Amino acid sequence: MLNIFVSALFVIICFLLQSTVFNSLSFGGIIPNLMIVVTASYGFMRGRKSGLLVGFFSGLLMDIFFGDILGFYALIYMYIGYLNGIFRKMFYPEDIKLPIALIVGSDFLCNFVIYVLTFFLRGRFQFSYYFLNIIIPEMVYTIIITCVLYPLLLLVESRLEWREKEGASKIV
Repeated sequence: MLNIFVSALFVIICFLLQSTVFNSLSFGGIIPNLMIVVTASYGFMRGRKSGLLVGFFSGLLMDIFFGDILGFYALIYMYIGYLNGIFRKMFYPEDIKLPIALIVGSDFLCNFVIYVLTFFLRGRFQFSYYFLNIIIPEMVYTIIITCVLYPLLLLVESRLEWREKEGASKIV
């Protein structure tokens, strides 16, 4: 139960930070995608089911407050969380290279799918412009913020795991 509460709290806090604080700290209209960081992190730390659920609720918040179609971002973030959950077996808390690579790949995938579904299908074929002016700057900004946010997520997750193991050893 505590895991669910902490996950929901992280999703809400990151959503609020992304939509308020980092909106004020935007560079050329580009803000970091904290929802991708949370979704991908929970995916590879806890597995496919957690990644899928965190992605769904992260995307649903994005849909409710910023989306034109309810479920658009929820579906994209669900897939991203699920895909990151596949890498759970390869995840080691000490190694930051895999999380950074997965978060960068997730951010690229998210923006690419958004480009295809919202611009390309409407006949806007300027992918190079979109790639250089939106995708790359957002990925760089997201990486910088990930270096601060990811260790915090990892610390909280390790404390929760330790607490679960401690509670399980008292029962046995």
